[in-house]
Amino acid sequence: MKTNNVSILVVDDEKVVRESLAKWFREDGYQVESAENAAEALKKMQAKKWDILLLDIKMPGMDGMELHQRIRDLDSTATVIFITAHATVDSAVKALKNGAFDYVTKPVDPDYLSHLISNAVKQRELLNENVRLKEQVTELEKSTDIIGKSPQMQRIFKLIESVAQTDTTVMIRGESGTGKELIARAIHNNSERRYFPLVTLNCGGMPEGVLESELFGHERGAFTGAHYRRKGKLELADGGTLFLDEIGNIDKKTQMDLLRVIETKQFSRVGGNEIIKVDFRIISATNRDLEEGVKEGMFREDLYYRLNVFSIEVPPLRERTGDIQLLADHFLRKYSESMAKPFEGLSNDAIEKIKSYHWPGNVRELENAIERAIVIGTPPTIKATDMPFSLKESSNNAAPAGSLEAMERCHIEKVLAEQNWNISRSAETLKIDRATLYNKIQKYGLKKPT
Repeated sequence: MKTNNVSILVVDDEKVVRESLAKWFREDGYQVESAENAAEALKKMQAKKWDILLLDIKMPGMDGMELHQRIRDLDSTATVIFITAHATVDSAVKALKNGAFDYVTKPVDPDYLSHLISNAVKQRELLNENVRLKEQVTELEKSTDIIGKSPQMQRIFKLIESVAQTDTTVMIRGESGTGKELIARAIHNNSERRYFPLVTLNCGGMPEGVLESELFGHERGAFTGAHYRRKGKLELADGGTLFLDEIGNIDKKTQMDLLRVIETKQFSRVGGNEIIKVDFRIISATNRDLEEGVKEGMFREDLYYRLNVFSIEVPPLRERTGDIQLLADHFLRKYSESMAKPFEGLSNDAIEKIKSYHWPGNVRELENAIERAIVIGTPPTIKATDMPFSLKESSNNAAPAGSLEAMERCHIEKVLAEQNWNISRSAETLKIDRATLYNKIQKYGLKKPT
């Protein structure tokens, strides 16, 4: 049992009691602080989460019983043990009835109290493990199956089946909205690591320091605002799978640190020296051309080869048009049930419209379109007029198929979708200024999906 990860707050108005208890438990390896009254204890609870609280019942101002009620409102998972020189049967019964772990009297036997704390820690570990397992089961139960009967998707199913039972590092490539996280989840759920967590971190748009803290965790005081120790995604993924989405966006320093963790399977939290060993599988995803990033010196070549051991290319929705109605029917059932609106299906004109549209936002855009149609539509069927305006207006400004304008329009719409309609990033990707991009959007009647 690791005691250095367990925090204890001693609340007692007697200084000698506070100092004695704090000394005992620090010697046992616990993180210990003290408070001389309820007000100070509540301030410390707002600044940090405490595992175990030792409360004196008789204190000036707010007593221990009232403080216990306040603690339950702030953190229902905290373990409370009462310590008092004024023990009665009624007070003991009341304390236990209100959810206290136990009740001891002064003078306190150090060995007995150490044993009591040890039992409380073991109970917390069992409860936390039970919660974690329930969350994993829930995630498995609600995990959406990948929808698709097209040859492209059948090939992906075979790749998932072949790689899932290994510990091989996987890179999933594809445009934004194609379902790369679903592929990662399917690999994890079919692997031997499925009973451990799948931890997801979206690396897109995170400042260097924030991404570092999210990935590696940090120690208390590591930087301004770090009021308590925090585990990072790497530590949380121990035994399971770490899914790094938008891996092409991480900065050079984090690339180097991540490479070192992949090679050694150990790291230290930000601001700490403790070596933490982890066992995890890594799956990454990107909608960027990482090979080009390597050539331009923006992405480390050694990290690229570490991540790209096994590659899965997810096709855009426009390249598997046979799956469009299948997906639409799936989303129709999903949202009809959740909104309690009994839609039977899509009308013929709605089916024709979704099949003729090229879906720059891919499956995510289709899902949003069906959800919106159900919100504004009237059962029993979804009509073409229920679909988002961008689907209707896209044909009004369409250039002849195969023309330079048509190709330009398609490319601009694709980049906008990949950048989630961020005009600055899209203009930078297209190597044009913002004003030119706005003019192109207006010219082609492009609309952000709602």
